[in-house]
Amino acid sequence: MSDTDTKIHAFFGEATILFPVLLLAGMGIVMVYSASSAIGLERFDNNLFYMQRQAVFCLISLGVMFTAASFPFRFLKVFAYILIGVALALLVAVQVPSLGHSAGGACRWISVGGFTFQPSEFTKLALVLFLGYSLSKKQEMIRNFSVGFMPHVILLMVLAILILMQPDFGTVLILGCITWGMMFVAGVRIWHLMLPLPFLVPIGYFLIYRVDYRMQRILAFMNPWEDPLNTGYQITHSLKAFGSGGIFGKGIGLGMQKLYYLPEPHTDFILSVIGEELGLAGVLTILGLYAIILWRGAAIARRSENLFGAFVASGIVISLGLQVIINAGVAMGVLPTKGLTLPFLSYGGTSLLVHMAGMGILMNIGANTENG
Repeated sequence: MSDTDTKIHAFFGEATILFPVLLLAGMGIVMVYSASSAIGLERFDNNLFYMQRQAVFCLISLGVMFTAASFPFRFLKVFAYILIGVALALLVAVQVPSLGHSAGGACRWISVGGFTFQPSEFTKLALVLFLGYSLSKKQEMIRNFSVGFMPHVILLMVLAILILMQPDFGTVLILGCITWGMMFVAGVRIWHLMLPLPFLVPIGYFLIYRVDYRMQRILAFMNPWEDPLNTGYQITHSLKAFGSGGIFGKGIGLGMQKLYYLPEPHTDFILSVIGEELGLAGVLTILGLYAIILWRGAAIARRSENLFGAFVASGIVISLGLQVIINAGVAMGVLPTKGLTLPFLSYGGTSLLVHMAGMGILMNIGANTENG
């Protein structure tokens, strides 16, 4: 099989991943337009503004996904340290006043030449690749506390401190779950994984209950209807969107909650817009597509005889699954409000680019598994 045939096989051979991703990305362009047309018209005098940018992001991301799917798999290990180093540098750069870009009271983006980039999204994938390489390299001593556990936790702590400075507690939670999940899959001792849990209670108390806006989100989550015009505003309008959508929705473009009721409906709460315009059927279809990707990703991780590939596939599945669960849970009012995008659907170039790259790597691992 020629190199070109191998690349094409890696990309199209994993149709169970490729087609759901393409469907979600295509639906994302449509729903970004529906959710953002009024906002784009008001802010930029162009109701197509966000849709056009999302379409461009999508085309670039497809190229990245193809490259990741066809890149020689064995060379991904070489970039593990480089990528985590770049991630650390970018997280530090966010704090530089001339580079860091603030929005909504948080400084989570780097702005250069009119384009913004969110380093924390890139950090998730960089961490997965680094942990995949490190855990596979240390397999013979993985049950040793100072080898299999401590170095990875120290790296997580450094990343967590930098991200909490933005602040972004939700991403820290995801990075922690990725690290613990991948260490568990790699065979780190259970009691090593459980050892830090008692220390998380006072840390959680300090990060949540001692920070006013986070505490307000918890209280709003517990009873959003107590203060529907203030702390419960986002959740109540999201629930109204789902409730008014019924089984089959009002139709694309006919939703009302996106019209200056839901804050930024084209990003964090795009699932609420889908619920109103496409109804329960649309939401279940979206969640079903994610379930197919996660099921196939878990199968690739389980079948891969290459430890690096198995661990990386596990990390990608954990990261994607967590982000879908948290975003959907927030939109449906079963989790406290947290600003996380819905992969492939929400507006945003960094999120789309990173998740497409992750899918390309996952397809690459699947193709290498089939080829032995």
